[in-house]
Amino acid sequence: MKLSSLTAISPIDGRYFDKNNVVRNIYSEYAFIKFKIKIEILWLKKLLKISEILKYLKINVKIYESLDNILINFNELDAKKIKNIEKTTNHDIKALEYFLKKKCNNDILLSTISEFIHFGCTSDDINNLSYALMLKKTYRTILIPYWKKILNKIKIRALKYKKIALISYTHGQPATPSTIGKEFANFYYRMHRQYVQLKKIEFLGKINGSTGNYNALLVAYPNINWHKISEDFVTSLGLTWNPCTTQIEPHDYIAEFFHCIIRFNTILIDFNRDMWGYISLEYFSQKHVNGEIGSSVMPHKINPINFENSEGNLSMANALMNFMANKLPISRWQRDLTDSTVLRNMGLTISYSVLAYDSCLLGIDKLQINESKMLEVLNLNWEILSEPIQIVMKRYGITNAYEQLMRLTKGKKIDSKIIHNFIDQTSLPIQEKNKLKKLTPMNYIGMSVNIINQLYC
Repeated sequence: MKLSSLTAISPIDGRYFDKNNVVRNIYSEYAFIKFKIKIEILWLKKLLKISEILKYLKINVKIYESLDNILINFNELDAKKIKNIEKTTNHDIKALEYFLKKKCNNDILLSTISEFIHFGCTSDDINNLSYALMLKKTYRTILIPYWKKILNKIKIRALKYKKIALISYTHGQPATPSTIGKEFANFYYRMHRQYVQLKKIEFLGKINGSTGNYNALLVAYPNINWHKISEDFVTSLGLTWNPCTTQIEPHDYIAEFFHCIIRFNTILIDFNRDMWGYISLEYFSQKHVNGEIGSSVMPHKINPINFENSEGNLSMANALMNFMANKLPISRWQRDLTDSTVLRNMGLTISYSVLAYDSCLLGIDKLQINESKMLEVLNLNWEILSEPIQIVMKRYGITNAYEQLMRLTKGKKIDSKIIHNFIDQTSLPIQEKNKLKKLTPMNYIGMSVNIINQLYC
């Protein structure tokens, strides 16, 4: 069976193939190989600039340009050649090294330096730096732009709906009103905290040999400060240097990175569920998309599928990231290979997240507020004013205020007339009675508007 979007096992490469090009450009096998080629060539160029190494080599300045061209001209055919070599070596980095050596040996200028390819490195020296660059590119080109879009859409609606009251539900029961704008603002604040924390994540890297001590490098060149060379090289890639490791970079920062994404995704799940609920309550309707079917048998339906798809894909992403964040920092003694196959699946977590973000953004764009429905529900729940009334009664020392309001309202349907009659019968000062009688479920919204204004000032 020929592999295609119809025959792929994973929906990421099947059903959702066209929606994941942005992730594929970073996490495909081809992209991963190209990142590794980049690290190998940059490390070689770094070595060729060390004076003690240059003593024994005749370096033509055009060598650097030739090395750059290997990376610039690297293509899928080259990647296939590396994969063919790997069929024999059963080792991806060694296959890559042999490919580069062959490239160099076929070039007069480069042939003199071919033995310095992968010099003093262990496989993870190349892999860890490649993954760090991949994750940093993910952060820069995928997560930050998507999170900004989501935050901006939520902020716009928080401001737009800041004065529109809605009944709140605590434990699923009618409770003190808020505004729909304030509910959007609650999510904005939570997500924005994770956005700020994501920007503080450091992407770590190391290049220090088989067990992190530069052993072979020091034997070959004992007078070179390899610790400083390592630091300079890692930081030149825009990464944070990890000075103390075993054979592998321990992946703690990857766990930190994933945990931050998990928190953002979890908040977004909460948002999706609330929007789903508000649609169900008819506080929001959804724009109809021509040709789109809600049900195979019920023609009238416009289902909140975007929020449902978003929730499902976020749950998949979080499940994978939770596993990876727990597993990756653990390695037996100086090295085991259990992290290798796990790391190769990181693109899945980002793919599911991207699918979820796209679905959520579509869902938000389809929302149409139904203010009249919100007002209708508020007007059916005058009993919620029992809260401020009993608090004011307590202020003036009226005993059993809570219990009086409980007898009046609990388990009963209350209207404005019943509430006003109760207020009139209290011993409250006349000015307080008048103030309480001006309260309605529609205007009892506290500082909702001011909180939004202060949040975005």
